[in-house]
Amino acid sequence: MSGYIIGLTGQTGSGKSTVSECFAQCGLAVIDCDKVSREVTVPGSECCKALSKYFPSCFDSELTLDRRALGRIVFSDSEQLELLNRTVFPFILEQINSEIEAALNEGCEHIVLDAPTLYESGADKLCSLIVSCVADRKIRTERIMKRDGISAEDAEKRMASQKSESFFRERSDIIIENDGGLEGLAAASRFAVNLIKGIRHGTN
Repeated sequence: MSGYIIGLTGQTGSGKSTVSECFAQCGLAVIDCDKVSREVTVPGSECCKALSKYFPSCFDSELTLDRRALGRIVFSDSEQLELLNRTVFPFILEQINSEIEAALNEGCEHIVLDAPTLYESGADKLCSLIVSCVADRKIRTERIMKRDGISAEDAEKRMASQKSESFFRERSDIIIENDGGLEGLAAASRFAVNLIKGIRHGTN
């Protein structure tokens, strides 16, 4: 049986990274698309060359990307965020496809794309099933502030730049709600893995 591609996405601050770790512990192969994004934007890369044409103030002479400077621009301007996405996503998708192929060649049965911008990038089209994480807005704000060391205002800008909770609920096969602690999230993640396997093999 060929590999089964699962999209894992959701709102910032919803606990998606923890769910991804739980999936990996349950034996699912995980492709971290944030890591892919960093790999395609190493200093001097073709992606950085393309980005520097539109965001020159975010690069030094060696084409090293200043991510914080870029974030300040795109999280407060939807048109700039769209421009960023159109530029960087083709490079990310190319790398994702390479990593999927490598995982399939290694015999991986379940491959998870851990992707906060799964829909925006078009990577959802690669998936047979999609899992989304959601959480209360106030809780997410507090988590983002603590995680990234930013103000409530900046956290709100990041949340506002993403799709709504209803967007994820309407387009996902499995929803993981994370308004509680780590123990509950881990249990929900393990339950989701069982659902995924059941759906794949027709037992759910």
